[in-house]
Order: sequence, then C-alpha cells, then structure tokens
Amino acid sequence: MKVAVTGASGLIGSALVPSLQASGHEVLRLVRRPAAGPDECTWDPSGGTVDLARLAGTDAVVHLAGAGVGDKRWTEKYKQTILRSRVDGTRTIVRAMTALDRPPSVLLSGSAVGYYGDRGEEVLLETSARGEGFLADVVTAWEAETAPAAAAGIRVALLRTGLVMATGGGAFGRLLPIIKAGVGGQIGDGRMWWPWITLLDEVRAIEHLLENEVSGPVNLGAPQPARNADVTRAVGKALGRPTIVPVPSFALRVVLGEFSSDVTGSQRMIPEVLTASGFDFAHPDVESAARWLAEQ
Repeated sequence: MKVAVTGASGLIGSALVPSLQASGHEVLRLVRRPAAGPDECTWDPSGGTVDLARLAGTDAVVHLAGAGVGDKRWTEKYKQTILRSRVDGTRTIVRAMTALDRPPSVLLSGSAVGYYGDRGEEVLLETSARGEGFLADVVTAWEAETAPAAAAGIRVALLRTGLVMATGGGAFGRLLPIIKAGVGGQIGDGRMWWPWITLLDEVRAIEHLLENEVSGPVNLGAPQPARNADVTRAVGKALGRPTIVPVPSFALRVVLGEFSSDVTGSQRMIPEVLTASGFDFAHPDVESAARWLAEQ
C-alpha cells in the first residue's frame, strides 16, 4: 500500500513512518518545503495547495498535521493557530484527495479526546455527545472538514487520540523529567480519568485501521483508562522514583494557562470501536505501559 502521511515529523508521525515501511508499505511524506526526493510531496496547508502529481497513486492518507496543543501558552493568537492549522490542513488534504482521478480509498484523520470535554465519571464511547470548551469546538470543526471525503466514497476514520505515553513529547514528555527528578506526583486530588495510550499501540492502531474496514470516530486510548494518581504512581514505580508530592492545580494554571483545564479534566474514554474491530493492545493496562515507557 502507498500511504501519504502529513505530520510525519511529529511525535506520532515520526514513529508511524518507519513502522509502515517495516511492514512493507511505501510512504510518501507531505512536507512544507520543496520535495527533496521521490518519497516527499510538497504541500501548503494554510495556502490550500498540494502537489497533485506527487500525491497521485496513493492508496491511503494518514493526516496527523496540526500545531501542538501543549507546545505554548494559549493566547488568543495561539488558539487561532491551533484551530486554523487543523481546519485548513484537513480542508487542503481532502480537496487534494478528491481532485485526483483516482482518489485514495482511505483517510485516517487526526482528532482528539478533547471532543468530549471534562466529563467526570461518565464512560465515553464513540457515540457519546460532544463536550464543552475550546478543544471540543476545535475537534468538531476539524472533523467536519473530512465530510467531503466521505461523500466522495473515501473511507474516513477519525482518530480521537488520548494522552500518548512517549518520551519524546506530549503530556508524558513533560511529566517524565519531573518524576525522574523525584518531585512529580498526582495532579490535585488525582481522581480525574486519563485516557492514555502508549505510542507503540497508537502506531499499531493506525496500521490496523488502514487495513480494516472501520469508519467514523475511533477512540484511540487503552481499554483500561486510569485515574491520574494511578498513572503517576505506575510510572514512578517503573522508574524507581517516588511520586508523593502532589502538583497543585493552581501551579499548572500558572505554567500552562488555559490549557491546564484540559490536563486536569476527566475523560473516561473506552476504545469500543477499535476493540470490536479485533485490535489487540500490546499495553492494555497502565502497569505494563509504564514499564514499557521506562525502557524507552
């Protein structure tokens, strides 16, 4: 299968590309600069252009591009960057796909658990209603841009990804150095549900969805979501470090600004669609995931 990937240099994309290649797929990376070789395709997500000649012949697109949600404080300007990078990028790639004489048959489009907002103890399935807040608004607009692809007969799966356990970025990329220093602990009372998934299972799930007939929203989180306190404790144990000092919620607000409300929110997300499709998690529980994370 020839697979085009946007966001190939990001946390998930940089792990996905070599995994796809190792599985025998041909990968075309979409880049914002002039293409440096036959395995690259130039695109301008904000300008709405894609090199259609290079994109032609692809069988599937994995669209992961978007400004990092936790990379900067949420000023009004950066919030617009988060929104526009997702809406404009998705619109651009969908228009390019549908403009081809033979469109790719599959679009796996990035999305996020932020769709559900802060939901406390509620169990969240793909059929659950959207929540409230900035990220819920972003995800709703982001996912809506894939509708023309589905209307054109392309199979579309929306990757509602949770908190990715990895050393190279995301929430855990920030959490690990604190725990390794012996000064990390649960956030607040630690009772909020964290919809975690290891980077390994995230990549494996994307490959699984490329090859299995699944459409619509797909929750990408482990089948056993865990409370923040349990996640922190498991990671600390795997690293051999104490996690007895809680992080006050107000301290996160100082460091992260408005984004802190999403870190302290509770999302008890269950991957019902992914599990029903036959996917087998390498790390279904937080203890095995924490041990894997500590080995990276």
